[in-house]
Amino acid sequence: MRVLQPAEWSKPRGFSHGIEIDGPGRWIVLAGQTGDEKGEYPSDMAGQVGAALRKIIKLLAEAGAGPQNIVRLTWYLTSRSEYEAAGAGIGAAWRETLGKNFPPSTLLYIVGLVDERAKVEIEVTAFVPGA
Repeated sequence: MRVLQPAEWSKPRGFSHGIEIDGPGRWIVLAGQTGDEKGEYPSDMAGQVGAALRKIIKLLAEAGAGPQNIVRLTWYLTSRSEYEAAGAGIGAAWRETLGKNFPPSTLLYIVGLVDERAKVEIEVTAFVPGA
């Protein structure tokens, strides 16, 4: 996989503009993840992001993959102000789960999610190169 970063563009913070994939391999597509593994929801945005990211890492591991294989994240958030206020906690959750991997990401602010307790839902597409 090769990160697409034109030399004349400023480098984005916390994501990449794109990734090129060339060669055989396996695709992994995860449904949007919310809450923790027991269906509970932390009360704060950072806690919910951390719970969703931990579930994502667990699901990737089930497929023999890790955060380095993520090629796309789509975030659905219910509150811009809560997301912005939770920056430090979200950054800590990111470092704990995804480390220094910054795949292409899209963040959308929406009215609500199916479970009213959910503040964030994160979808993932990953690719594991093959031989």
